Amino acid sequence: MTDPLDDRELATEAFELVAQAVKPYLDALADAPVHDARTEGLLAELDGALPDTGDGTLPAVERLVRVGTGSATRSSGPRFFHFVVGGATPAAQAGDWLTTLLDQNSGLWRSSPLATHVETVALRWLKDLFGLPESHGGVLTPSATFANLTALACARYWWAERHGADVTADGLAGLPRMPVLSSGYVHASSRKALQVLGLGRDTVETFARDDTGAADLDALERRLAELDAPAVLIANAGEVNAGDFDPIEKMADLAESYRAWLHVDGAFGLFAAASPRTAPLVRGVERADSVIADGHKWLNVPYESGFAFVRDARILGKAFGGWNAPYLPAPDEEKVNYNNLGPESSRRARALPIWATLRAYGRQGHRAMVERHLDLAHRLGDLVDHSADFELLAPVRLCVVCFRYRPAGLSDVDTDLLNQRLGDAIVDDGRVFVGTTRYRGVTALRPAIVNWLTTEADIDLLFDITSELAEKLSLN
Repeated sequence: MTDPLDDRELATEAFELVAQAVKPYLDALADAPVHDARTEGLLAELDGALPDTGDGTLPAVERLVRVGTGSATRSSGPRFFHFVVGGATPAAQAGDWLTTLLDQNSGLWRSSPLATHVETVALRWLKDLFGLPESHGGVLTPSATFANLTALACARYWWAERHGADVTADGLAGLPRMPVLSSGYVHASSRKALQVLGLGRDTVETFARDDTGAADLDALERRLAELDAPAVLIANAGEVNAGDFDPIEKMADLAESYRAWLHVDGAFGLFAAASPRTAPLVRGVERADSVIADGHKWLNVPYESGFAFVRDARILGKAFGGWNAPYLPAPDEEKVNYNNLGPESSRRARALPIWATLRAYGRQGHRAMVERHLDLAHRLGDLVDHSADFELLAPVRLCVVCFRYRPAGLSDVDTDLLNQRLGDAIVDDGRVFVGTTRYRGVTALRPAIVNWLTTEADIDLLFDITSELAEKLSLN
């Protein structure tokens, strides 16, 4: 029998086992395949029944390190272009290790003044980076989906309050359906948040002027006038298929004219604010009632990391505080209890890697990274545009490049099937990683470039491999 107490002296050696794997693994990110199906056999070594007598700390950690570094998808590397996934900068990685070492519960100031203070500072720096007023309330979340949940819960509280109800205490019973309006760009994470909040995944009314999903502002305004009641508008900063933006400033005008709540889902697109080249895309975001973004995308901090900001800071506490649990302290403006401002109670101190990367690279370092990725996206767009057999499906606006393989002589149906096979072939090949989507009714590739390690060589390799595999499929 191995009681953990018996292994207390081995904690440093266990960390060293992981530390010894860092350099080889990071070096491999530059050369090894993103995914190698041959390594999946290693996973069996982690399976089996729960052992009656454990192996002890060092053998267990050694096995996990060996199997993990041998079989993990290298999604934190420079050639993973699927799902808008970033990596983790050196400072963020170190900050995350420290988070694990210190193991703070960041929900209560009393349990960790350190975690509370670092979260407060990190939120202030993020507001500065995004051009949001310092007076906005904020809270860190595990993801953009959780951030949307947090912000839309605040919108729900605001909306119910206008109907004379306290939804936190009494729920939705007796209230009408909350109107939620958006463009065709509305993301699944916003719908999921509405689903969890009891407002309905499919109740979002979308108003698009064309088959891209771009906002039809006139139709939105007509609907707001017709409702003549409190409503929620969702503006989308960074559509996932082509990186397009809703007109945030004009939607802010509508929200003010019709007394609606404006929520901006900026999971990765909010980082456009970091560069003067793209800041106009998010003009007006400071006027929104709630804004969210995702840290493990373009900020390049480890999973799990999201941010939610609310213009009326008091609503965060109204939507999530007041539990009537006598052992929990009451809200305090000086000693913030972040579990009163979001859906989590016990919380990992996820502010530490955020603080570390913002402190390490500052405003100019993050601007440089964003602008480098903008250049890389345009480089890939140019490669596609100058190729006879590839077709760019949308202008390159940010960090997503939407294109497809279209050799001459194929029908639309056959072209779709060929692109689906191409997407599967790229993933199976494993040297780079990019998936398919449906855009304007056709099957397309949509690599997203947000990893801090990605360079021109990685972009050129992506296009070369895509061309190579496309040609092979065309010959079959």
